[in-house]
Amino acid sequence: MFKKTIAIILAATMLYGCLPFAFASEDTSIGYTITNPYKNINWETVNQYKAALHTHTNASDGDDTLVASVERHYETGFDVVAITDHGISNKSWTDSSKNSRLVTNVMALVGKTDGNLVMLEEKGTLPKGTAYEMKTENGDDYFVTSDGHKILRIPFGIENNAVSINAHVNSWFAPFESNMPSGYKNAIVGVDKAGGLSVINHPGEYTQARYELYQEDAYDISNLSYNYYINKFYGYINKYDSCIGIDINSKGDGRTRYDRKLWDIMLSMAAEKGKTVTAIATSDAHQLDKIDTGSVLILATENTSASIKNALLNGELLPQSTCIHNRDELAQIAEALKTYYGETELYTKIAALVVEYDAEREEKDKSGDDGQVGVNYTALDDEGYLATATRPSVKSITVNDAEDTITIDSENALLVRWISDGKLIATTKADDLAFDLNDYEDVIKGYVRAEIFGEGGVVYTEGFTLNADKASDDGNEFIFDLGFMDFIFALVDRYASLIGRIIGNI
Repeated sequence: MFKKTIAIILAATMLYGCLPFAFASEDTSIGYTITNPYKNINWETVNQYKAALHTHTNASDGDDTLVASVERHYETGFDVVAITDHGISNKSWTDSSKNSRLVTNVMALVGKTDGNLVMLEEKGTLPKGTAYEMKTENGDDYFVTSDGHKILRIPFGIENNAVSINAHVNSWFAPFESNMPSGYKNAIVGVDKAGGLSVINHPGEYTQARYELYQEDAYDISNLSYNYYINKFYGYINKYDSCIGIDINSKGDGRTRYDRKLWDIMLSMAAEKGKTVTAIATSDAHQLDKIDTGSVLILATENTSASIKNALLNGELLPQSTCIHNRDELAQIAEALKTYYGETELYTKIAALVVEYDAEREEKDKSGDDGQVGVNYTALDDEGYLATATRPSVKSITVNDAEDTITIDSENALLVRWISDGKLIATTKADDLAFDLNDYEDVIKGYVRAEIFGEGGVVYTEGFTLNADKASDDGNEFIFDLGFMDFIFALVDRYASLIGRIIGNI
């Protein structure tokens, strides 16, 4: 109660007249028109390119050199890599003089890097002995190993707003750099004008949602602080097609564990206008053992910059992660595993994590501490390599409008979790391929999406918008944005919550 009183007083002075977006209203008609984000995919011929869209080296604040990073991406099976150091638009993997040294020098001054950049040679041998060469084909740069593996270097990868307080925007394909103190608008608009693509990075860090102990409190639209951020993020994604969406699972998922809820809220908002919001997953790796925590499977026929950019713009993606840090999701997964497969070793492991999570959360709740609970599910070993051979994957996704079904054919998967209106509406066994929307007519609203879970992690589908025969949204609505300093809004709301809990425990 204390938190909400403080939040309302603060928000009233900043957001007078700003009301929550409404969720999509329930469709009471029988039958669905399903907008399939994968409608143009020929699953028999398409390639699934494993992409790292957010990763760092010691050119900014990463621990390791570009050579070490590329070698680990090669070892863990990546086909596409964007080096996205803070404030440095990546133009080369072989010539450091082509990339700005301003941020590198500043980071060296404050002890975040030693500034000793090690670039790839045109031909050479990696530290662990694999021979490679750099090749240029039709304007694209490729890292090609002696065993035939080929990694595309995404041009102009960068994490913008280097000196902002977590208002981080990743971009690719355009020579744009934002290094001045600024909010999201400067980077998103600048990238759009330059012809690139952008994404809002790990929003839970900026909004402080990562510090919530309970999912119901994160992105609560009755909280005017969260209401403001939701409206702002959605406004920019809706207005600029080049801002493709948000990161929903990043670097072990600790700070993004509630960002799927944010995504669901925005999917509901978009469905009101027959639109959608794209999601990605990333590693945001500053250390080698984080590189395979999150990635995106990009569905394309060619591993070229043009083809990858087109797939990103169209949402022809499958985000995936080897980590889940969301307590409620883990509890639901454990329950479904027990129901369908019994008390297996995997069930026992995840159920024990839920118990451990609850115990740590209870202790933090009593002490008035923040929500940095250090318990998560990971399929990686201590060195960051996949600890199991059973990473889930998707073979095909097909939609039958006549029968109102979505069919997901997967491998190495155990469960498919179906979400609509921000709620888990069903969990099916992975080999129960066809999902009939009519069976859940009372709870489906606006869209549906799926999460394919297996021992090796989770694969997310993009959202399927339902009954999208509604008025088009031209994206020209007013965006209320307080700019660079609005991170204070989230901080005040967070500490109001902490003070309220401390008082409540006295």
